[in-house]
Amino acid sequence: MYEQLSKRMEEIVRLANDIAHEYEQEYVGTEHILLAIMREGTGNGAAVLQGRGLNEARVKKEVDALIKHSMEETWVFGRLPGSPHFKNVMAGAIEAARDMQSKTVCAEHLLLGLLQEDGSVAHTALTNLGITADGVRADVAKLTAGGAATA
Repeated sequence: MYEQLSKRMEEIVRLANDIAHEYEQEYVGTEHILLAIMREGTGNGAAVLQGRGLNEARVKKEVDALIKHSMEETWVFGRLPGSPHFKNVMAGAIEAARDMQSKTVCAEHLLLGLLQEDGSVAHTALTNLGITADGVRADVAKLTAGGAATA
């Protein structure tokens, strides 16, 4: 699967692993992916969220409130196991990239994958923060039309 990921995506996955360690969790969940998009900060996924008034601290506050109520089963991915949602999000990101006719899976595709994964911490956090898949697609279209960096 990695051969389809942009370098920025590889960095986001690495950061998600680090963030899971910071939370002293033994899995990588959607919440860690969302926070990694914000922490990496240079992709269109982060630009969309920042353009809607979000920053890492605000997203983290929402995630922290949600993860107190939810612990997910795990499956193995990379260094730490990923939640069942993690695998679905990665598949959704690949599908979003294909739908947008992108040859690489980028942060904006990962953000769309998070928004497709109902019941996940990241989906709930994004919804609570007013972020929708349609809004993200529209914002990404504006960013890519304006020549902003992808991946």
